[in-house]
Amino acid sequence: MALTVTTACGGSERPRGGGGGGGLARRRLGNTGVTVSLVGLGGYHMGTQATEEESIRIVRTAIDGGIDFMDNCWDYNDGESERRMGKALRDGYRERVFLMTKVDGRDRESAARQLEESLSRLGTDHIDLVQMHEVIRESDPERILEEGGALEALAEARQAGKVRFLGFTGHKSPRWHLAMLDRSARAGVTWDTVQMPLNVLDAHFDSFERQVLPRLVQDGVGVIGMKPMADGRIVYEGIASAEECLRYAMSLPVGVTLTGCDSLERVEQALRVARDFTPLSEDEVNALLDRTAEAAQAGASERYKTTEEYDGTTQNPEWLG
Repeated sequence: MALTVTTACGGSERPRGGGGGGGLARRRLGNTGVTVSLVGLGGYHMGTQATEEESIRIVRTAIDGGIDFMDNCWDYNDGESERRMGKALRDGYRERVFLMTKVDGRDRESAARQLEESLSRLGTDHIDLVQMHEVIRESDPERILEEGGALEALAEARQAGKVRFLGFTGHKSPRWHLAMLDRSARAGVTWDTVQMPLNVLDAHFDSFERQVLPRLVQDGVGVIGMKPMADGRIVYEGIASAEECLRYAMSLPVGVTLTGCDSLERVEQALRVARDFTPLSEDEVNALLDRTAEAAQAGASERYKTTEEYDGTTQNPEWLG
């Protein structure tokens, strides 16, 4: 039985309670009808801090500065990222953000259980966007979409008011994103959002920007860009500056660009670039791509594509159910 997960959309809408402020530009998240800040806070890195208090300061500084898109995942730091974000979103902060998390379970039972755990950790009765995490292997689309698959649990949660929108993510290869989109189309399923790596290196190697982004834009799917600095490697290896990476990613036709912040300094960096943002010109894009082409060869600095180092569900297959 085909499950339709399209969402009715009308005019421009702010997220529940909208963060606003900070002078940040806002963008529509595809056909959802929601607008969000052009930069979002990644959920993994904020949860790596030595103390809970530091993590809370990172989240609240981002929100007070105008960032209202909050990323997270059921498995980040063994759930600590969600627990800490949940505490940061107390005292009225929850109503100011568009909250997203992800689940790993591929079957109905495991996805439903993980979603309930996420709701509890995040301290909320609803999550604005839940995405299927790590579509990185050939079997993932079928397992998620088949009868008894994870999509059934997410669709039921949405009907119950626990979830507003549904999407999927992946970092491995455009071919698995395209396979997921093709399999979904055959099942009559349209996703609200899709998340993928988009950066100056991806533009050259096994590129999501070249192969997946145009299709999503054409279909009105909300695009969530991640890894604008390739988990920091672009900056650490001297390939391009953090500011260049963020400006490049934000210049693409995406709803939001997520950036991981493990310190207040990183939050302020993201806010500074976002406040001053103007899209790169064609000449600036070409110059940046020319300068980064050699470093992009073979995906050496995009290890999430070329190794299993970032594949949490490969290292922990029990998460899949």
